[in-house]
Amino acid sequence: MSAPLDIALSETLSKPLGLADLQAAARTVHAAMPPTPQYRWPLLEAALGAPASDGTELWVKHENHTPVGAFKVRGGLVYFDRLMRGGPRPAGVVSATRGNHGQSVALAARAHGLPVLIVVPHGNSTEKNAAMRALGAELLEHGDDFQAAREHAAYLARERGWQMVPSFHADLVAGVASYALELLGAQPDLHTVYVPIGMGSGACGLVAARDALGLSCEVVGVVSTGAPAYALSIAQRKCVEHAVTTQLADGMACRSPDQAALDLLIPGLARVVSVSDDEVAQAMRVLFECTHQVAEGAGAAALAAVMQEARGPHASRVHGRRNAIVLSGGNVDRSVYARVLDGTAPAQVPI
Repeated sequence: MSAPLDIALSETLSKPLGLADLQAAARTVHAAMPPTPQYRWPLLEAALGAPASDGTELWVKHENHTPVGAFKVRGGLVYFDRLMRGGPRPAGVVSATRGNHGQSVALAARAHGLPVLIVVPHGNSTEKNAAMRALGAELLEHGDDFQAAREHAAYLARERGWQMVPSFHADLVAGVASYALELLGAQPDLHTVYVPIGMGSGACGLVAARDALGLSCEVVGVVSTGAPAYALSIAQRKCVEHAVTTQLADGMACRSPDQAALDLLIPGLARVVSVSDDEVAQAMRVLFECTHQVAEGAGAAALAAVMQEARGPHASRVHGRRNAIVLSGGNVDRSVYARVLDGTAPAQVPI
């Protein structure tokens, strides 16, 4: 079943998010959770293959350390704070997700005493589904991909008379930008930051924070070769849909980009790097071996991108420079992660 999507999203970022707005959103976030750390890991830097003497740095922003194990929680905290202060109290809320956005919505809705319905596609992560239910969400499976789930969620929101929580919105971007304020505040002299693109809020938050702080670091977007819609859209400077085939990077499994996100990313990104499921799996293994941090597929994508560039013809983009990656989440099913670590995934990973 198809339905018009989230209300007037192209209007939600009609003007840049200023520093005062981002700082206000960060205060809301930090009232509920502490800042996450950013660390350098010597073994991880060594894995890039750069000479030890050339000054290459790789900072990891650990968004796997939030209360839901992913950066998305920041957006939900701000969105619901402003929703509850901005008008009549909704009877309930509905949203669609592959998991991390849904956990964010469920956590924030529970804090405000709102019932929540989350729609996920069939075959979604078992453990992400369990986490959303544990946070009090009613969970419904519908469709074969995120876009189908998103369209059905919009239909159910209208049917129930509940508030549809979009996947991309100015308040979500302002909230998740708090991670970028933390990172860039701690390390203002970075040359490049690599960030995965799902629906775009994380990358847009980073671009918005960089611009609001007046910094010049490059922001590199990372997409899956099995979910190239954002890469194609940015290259062609228009919204381009594309089927999703990734079997590992479910947090990046976007078929239909959001125009409002493109409006920020097209001028804001230095470039886009596409990484395969095999490269993502290797990055997940490297992160565990070098840092003992667990990353889901999308969470490891930024490392996969910097490793690809560091070891390829564009090594000068990484070597001798101060780089950072966003480890956007660590919510991977145990069975999937076990197969990634033993080298049998992604070929045998169903999602």
